Amino acid sequence: MPTALLRKFERYTHLSGEERELLTRIISERKRAFVPREDIVREGDPPPGLGVIRQGWAYCYKTLEDGRRQILGFLIPGDLIDPALLPFRELDHSVGAITSVVYGEVPRPIVEELMRHPRLRQALWWDWLVKLAIQREWTLNVGRRDAFERLAHLFCELYFRLEAVGMTEGTSVQLPLTQTDLAEATGLSAVHINRTLQEMRSAGLVILRDHVLTIPDLPALQVAAMFNPAYLHLDHEGHQLDANEA
Repeated sequence: MPTALLRKFERYTHLSGEERELLTRIISERKRAFVPREDIVREGDPPPGLGVIRQGWAYCYKTLEDGRRQILGFLIPGDLIDPALLPFRELDHSVGAITSVVYGEVPRPIVEELMRHPRLRQALWWDWLVKLAIQREWTLNVGRRDAFERLAHLFCELYFRLEAVGMTEGTSVQLPLTQTDLAEATGLSAVHINRTLQEMRSAGLVILRDHVLTIPDLPALQVAAMFNPAYLHLDHEGHQLDANEA
């Protein structure tokens, strides 16, 4: 079975058997395990190379001096710690585990080896562009959508991203996030999140029980969130950019 990272990359380009084997081998060679709520990397650390979430959920965040935290993004299996940070001397944000996490670390020299393969380089570039698109949407979410729309939009995004890597069960997904996590990702208070979740349940749009999110009517939730999944670029549009023939 392909790894989550392979599933993602093959939406961006057509990898040869040799490239699949190389990528699978590289992300399997060096792996580390983290317990829930443990930091994987901290702001100010040197970039660790290319980091891949192999199992579990993580999050990127920044913290103010008084302890207030803003979650900048959620990482699921197949997601990379931003490869654009590799040239920097130190990280400008932290990454922490939400659940138990298995993390694959690709050292810089091996990243350079990957970059010598045109289609792998293309897939890394495409993945970074999608990450930027997601960040723009998060900025719009916090800046212009109301609380109901923000939370609905986040649920839609997570559902589509999990579906893309084979981690949905019908209309349900595992959602190991606390109300505090949701609040820090949407710029709301935990009390406001609780009230908004009750509104969503009453409207029949979501069921959230025992860290399982069920969306009975995904189109209705998308309408409520004004959600357009185009920014996730999930329809294999990068396939036309294949660097060479398989």
